[in-house]
Amino acid sequence: MNTTRTLKQAEAPQTEANLLRRWLPVAAAGLAGALTVTLLNEGARRVLPHAPRMDVIGERALGKSLRGAGVKPPRGEDLYRWTLGADLVSNALYYSLVGAGAPQGAWSRGSALGLAAGLGAVFLPRPLGLGRQPGEQPPLTQLLTVGWYLAGGLAAAATYRAARRAS
Repeated sequence: MNTTRTLKQAEAPQTEANLLRRWLPVAAAGLAGALTVTLLNEGARRVLPHAPRMDVIGERALGKSLRGAGVKPPRGEDLYRWTLGADLVSNALYYSLVGAGAPQGAWSRGSALGLAAGLGAVFLPRPLGLGRQPGEQPPLTQLLTVGWYLAGGLAAAATYRAARRAS
């Protein structure tokens, strides 16, 4: 009995280390993808007249969702901050899917995730009742939108591969 207890105690740290080694690259990949999309969107909207305005679409979506749940949405800068936080969390969770499967497939998963998110961001807002992006200049705005999300997927894949090698 004493030997069993000692073996279990010796295995516990190794199991925790294995768990950390497995999930740290996944979390880092998700965060890298989310930050890439957010930084591209936030930076470009300040300098390009027809830049993607996913922040505005996100504000509309959050406001609509909160109203649907019977909650009065925040306004102005508060709505912007809530939306930014929700975007970072949801995009990080989404891009962490790059870690689902063998590390060798990370590039193709990252590309597919980014392309799917970009196409969804282009084609879904209007059918969902969220309207058009302000200042939209087809096809430039749509191509940039897909490009931002694809860059997020590639950043997630690169981070996942690097973090897996490091751990």
